[in-house]
Amino acid sequence: MGISIGERVKSLRDKCTGRWPVHFFRIMTLAAGAAILTAVPTAAAATAPSAQAAVAGQSVDDFYRSRNNYPLWLAPNAGDAAQQLLNLLSSANLDGLDSSRYRVAELQAAIEAAKRDKRKRVTGADRMLSEAFAAYVADLKQGPDAGITFVDAGLRPTRPTPLAALLTATVAPSLADYVRSMGWMHPIYAELREALANHSYSTDQQRDVIELNMRRARVLPPGKQRYVLVNAAQQRLYMYEDGKPVDSMVVVVGKPKWPTPMLAAYIRYAALNPYWYVPSDLAGEDVGQYVVKFGLKYLSDYGYEVVSDWNDPTIIDPKTINWKGVVDGSVKDIMIRQRPGPKNFMGRMKFMFPNDFGVYLHDNPRRELFKEASRYFSGGCVRLEDASRLGRWLFGRDLDWQSAGTEEMVPLPRPVPVYITYLTAMPDGGSIAYYDDVYGRDAARLAATSGEGTSSSASLGNR
Repeated sequence: MGISIGERVKSLRDKCTGRWPVHFFRIMTLAAGAAILTAVPTAAAATAPSAQAAVAGQSVDDFYRSRNNYPLWLAPNAGDAAQQLLNLLSSANLDGLDSSRYRVAELQAAIEAAKRDKRKRVTGADRMLSEAFAAYVADLKQGPDAGITFVDAGLRPTRPTPLAALLTATVAPSLADYVRSMGWMHPIYAELREALANHSYSTDQQRDVIELNMRRARVLPPGKQRYVLVNAAQQRLYMYEDGKPVDSMVVVVGKPKWPTPMLAAYIRYAALNPYWYVPSDLAGEDVGQYVVKFGLKYLSDYGYEVVSDWNDPTIIDPKTINWKGVVDGSVKDIMIRQRPGPKNFMGRMKFMFPNDFGVYLHDNPRRELFKEASRYFSGGCVRLEDASRLGRWLFGRDLDWQSAGTEEMVPLPRPVPVYITYLTAMPDGGSIAYYDDVYGRDAARLAATSGEGTSSSASLGNR
């Protein structure tokens, strides 16, 4: 059910529709149950570093006890995993961490001693490597603020216990490859880090932008779960499975004055044949100016209705509205909705992840915008090049909007995470692609870090 636009809810209203979604309160009850059923508890308990090893049954000692002290890093089949780990730990400054914390010189000495006297030294050296590895993985999971809002707390990265970190490494097909590729991090993070380590940048500014985007990539999920990733800076959406993108599409994102927010949430349901509830602060720009220009016929041609409220609306005669006042802002809080149909700005479906920003993923009839090189046209929501294709991937079947009713809700059997981020530096084959800092987020963050102004990444060789 909807609620009217008022001062009490303006800060929380749906940015694309101007009101809470029709099914908001009903879906929140459903979502609470779904969150309990679908949340997969990780061993990454959000405890302080000093408390990690103290968690009962979750320490490095517990790991070795479970395998009768058989080595992990210095085992015959470990390859060069130990050296790969030392390479990462010695360059932890690239991650914004203090490499001295991991005592790399002591680890190297312990490895050399184990080579000379395996029987007495291997167990101790292997444990030292595991302690350092577990600390490094935990430290990476508690990075600096990346500017993203975790709508669903379960998506926030948490520090794994030593046992969890080590067990995950143990089941990797190749321990050396797992460490080399930083398999506990998102591939984008690992590739940006590699570019930084190899000095794959032309200017100090490019280096700074890579470091900044590493912070943003640090919160993205590793592993083989299914999720949606939207990069607003690239204006592209990716569908991830088994640790890699399996499909992608271009998207339209928010205008610079209405930037698409960075957030992580669960997509919980689709709404078929939705109304578009025009935000009151956009009524003049999106509807009013065209009524003034083309007359009241514009409203009927595009299926717009002026209504009394969102709950149980009465249709208001548009002749009674001062449309010039709507355009100049003197007429406030006007409620306009657009009926479902081929011209509806929501298209045939939208994918909902209830959030205080009031944004979501949705279809759109203005197909010409998806052919533009720069696609910053929305009020903050993400418009989809092919909403039906995303729906098919999410639900495993076609969503039948033709047979659906108005704003018909289709719950996802298992909610799928969506991460909306802002990566102005992205791996692209063997190089790094840079994208315009249209929202000014890089400039603001880099200025805050350096204490002085920084120009936009638009000058970095953007795509």
